[in-house]
Amino acid sequence: MGMKTIPLERLLLATRNRGKIRELKRLLSGIPGIELLTFEEIPFSEVEETEETFLGNALLKAEAI
Repeated sequence: MGMKTIPLERLLLATRNRGKIRELKRLLSGIPGIELLTFEEIPFSEVEETEETFLGNALLKAEAI
């Protein structure tokens, strides 16, 4: 009987802030089936954060990238 494979999801960390990338990788690295990607693997243009909340700026990035 073979091992069951876990579907791999790719998650792009849409920040260029190396401190944020390091922290997010630390927090998310233990989750099976997720491949964490950064701008180094998938380049993207800078998105101006013009919203007043973290959620608003995250949505801007999600829509742009």
